[in-house]
Amino acid sequence: MAYSIMLDAGHGGQDPGAVYKGRQEKNDNLKLALAVGEILKNKGIDISYTRTGDVYQTPFEKAQLANQAGVDYFISFHRNSSPKENQYNGAEVLIYDKSGIKYQMAENILGALGEVGFREIGVKERPGLVVLRRTRMPALLIETGFINSEEDNKLFDNKFSDIAQGIADAILGSLDEETVQEPLYYRVQTGAFRKKENADRMLYQLLEKGYPSFMLHENGLYKVQTGAYQQIGNAVNMEQRLRDDGYSTVIVTK
Repeated sequence: MAYSIMLDAGHGGQDPGAVYKGRQEKNDNLKLALAVGEILKNKGIDISYTRTGDVYQTPFEKAQLANQAGVDYFISFHRNSSPKENQYNGAEVLIYDKSGIKYQMAENILGALGEVGFREIGVKERPGLVVLRRTRMPALLIETGFINSEEDNKLFDNKFSDIAQGIADAILGSLDEETVQEPLYYRVQTGAFRKKENADRMLYQLLEKGYPSFMLHENGLYKVQTGAYQQIGNAVNMEQRLRDDGYSTVIVTK
């Protein structure tokens, strides 16, 4: 499956973001977003950007760009700041809530940044952030260290290529995890019994008639089911055969 991702370089234009000794967050964000995008593009990911130059967009406009493009993921790049210089250091990833593929991707990205040398602050829920709340797809916001931390700036500059590669690899690895899922099967259930002997009786009867039936024990019930089809049409055909043979049926998934 070909994925599409919109990368957002936080801030821009008249909004420099955090500033430290003349260093502007908006420039670091754009540099990293473009570097990660280039790696992902070379791996076959369809990449788009909220900005590729020094322009200003509101957070709502950024979210709207992603929604209008209909991308699969939205990833925003930022750098953190603290009230006092060298007060804090470390990387964190922000998400709307800790659920789904975005949470796994956030954990993977944070781990990659930790391997480069950043202190791992954690994956945190920030449902109030517009770019996480207004986007209709899984969205993440990466805080790549503190811009007013000499330690983090040294990492950002000296290991920039490793940072970009690590983030890209973490994203790609997360997408691979998403695609490796158990296939959905349709089964035809003819009975669910509390007593195993009743289920045994029905199963024996079905097997005697040549049906590919089996028994499952789930939630205190012995369930008699037939077939395991990836195409629902095949399950419907089997269900009709069983109904014609006098069985009450329901199609279930697993």
